[in-house]
Amino acid sequence: MNKIVEELKKVGVFYVATIDGETPRVRPFSSVTEFEGNAYLCSGNFKPFYKQIAVNPRVELCGMYKDGTSWLRVTAKLEEDDRVEVQEAILADPTGPKGLYTAGDGRFVTFRLTEIRAVKSSFFAPPEEIR
Repeated sequence: MNKIVEELKKVGVFYVATIDGETPRVRPFSSVTEFEGNAYLCSGNFKPFYKQIAVNPRVELCGMYKDGTSWLRVTAKLEEDDRVEVQEAILADPTGPKGLYTAGDGRFVTFRLTEIRAVKSSFFAPPEEIR
């Protein structure tokens, strides 16, 4: 499994930061899926998140592991991937928003994470880069 996806699933809820003009925006996510070896996130094309990504596709994700002593920080660029196969994979994933969207509905969008840098940090150990 893609290591980034594996770590994000261990975290559970993680927060995604975008830029809205000059203002940072952060919101919780829990849907993350691997498809063709890549990490994917999803959203709706009617949400502010989608509009912010269209202007600036760079994001940062951050979440605390359940033990409360370590956290994961991921910087990436999001690239929209409109293939129905990707949407179906995300909706089939246990973390997917299957109650909110249908593959190919014209509202559901999927994003591949590229240019990824992931670091697991801890109060008790040096930072570890996840590849």
